[in-house]
Amino acid sequence: MSLFERWLTLWVALCIVVGIALGHVVPGVFHLIGAAEVAKVNLPMAALIWLMIIPMLIKIDFAALGRVKEHWRGIGVTLFINWAVKPFSMAALGWFFIGHLFRPYLPADQIDGYIAGLIILAAAPCTAMVFVWSNLTKGEPHFTLSQVALNDTIMVFAFAPIVGFLLGLSAITVPWATLVLSVVLYIVVPVIVAQLLRRRLLASGGEAALARLLDTLQPLSLVALLVTLVLLFGFQGEQILAQPMVIALLAVPILIQVYFNAGFAYLLNRATGEAHCVAGPSALIGASNFFELAVAAAISLFGFQSGAALATVVGVLIEVPVMLSVVWIVNRSKGWYEAT
Repeated sequence: MSLFERWLTLWVALCIVVGIALGHVVPGVFHLIGAAEVAKVNLPMAALIWLMIIPMLIKIDFAALGRVKEHWRGIGVTLFINWAVKPFSMAALGWFFIGHLFRPYLPADQIDGYIAGLIILAAAPCTAMVFVWSNLTKGEPHFTLSQVALNDTIMVFAFAPIVGFLLGLSAITVPWATLVLSVVLYIVVPVIVAQLLRRRLLASGGEAALARLLDTLQPLSLVALLVTLVLLFGFQGEQILAQPMVIALLAVPILIQVYFNAGFAYLLNRATGEAHCVAGPSALIGASNFFELAVAAAISLFGFQSGAALATVVGVLIEVPVMLSVVWIVNRSKGWYEAT
């Protein structure tokens, strides 16, 4: 890794501090940026996500996607974690920690909302950011793309029933416009742009031209990640500063859930004999969340000032630092993973 990548955790921490500070000092600027949205999808954030994931997508040769069937075990493990384990484990953790253990320290009228927000967060597998985490672990890009595409398809049909069942609701209103537009913005458009660039470069300058572009774009991708963090924490800086104890308590079940699901997926891949380049992104996809959709769904269902909305924001707060720690664990344990 480059020096910049090696110290990425430090830059992330600084961006969190800067974002919260700027959100407190100049909230009007962030309100203006936050208002630039369609169906509750923020367009500046979408542009930054394009910059984050397009360099990863340019590397992918779609003609080689057929090789993904070689990694059917990794696909199976990730699907099992995302849809049979994660939403239900988060519901159990939320009910235990928020509904019982931490109940005396939280606003009584928001307990149910906090649990609902945690469930919504866990029911939406990560889409865009997974490409960043997979790249940092040298993950198999075709596996990552195929797994994300499969999760997006399942999410269209499974998100509402799972959340509705776990919340004990007879019906749930899902922001379908947000879901569809998010998939288009974060997957379809970047894939098309990346593949057009790839074909043009290979036709005009071959592999050398492609390598030069990737060398140029890679640092830009990481900078876009850091700017995204500044914006996210600028948007939520006021709430974070106003309720630090609530934020800390809500973070506990989220942290346990992330490490439990990442570790479970990682170990299952090793037990089934899957390659490390698949086990890494499988663990990361299994643990991370589609926080853009979760925040939008929580606001749509329970309101902007609700406990549910705040719980999903806490997911955003810890998503990047925690996932970077999972990346570090996956990379450091490669020797152990591949040992017979």
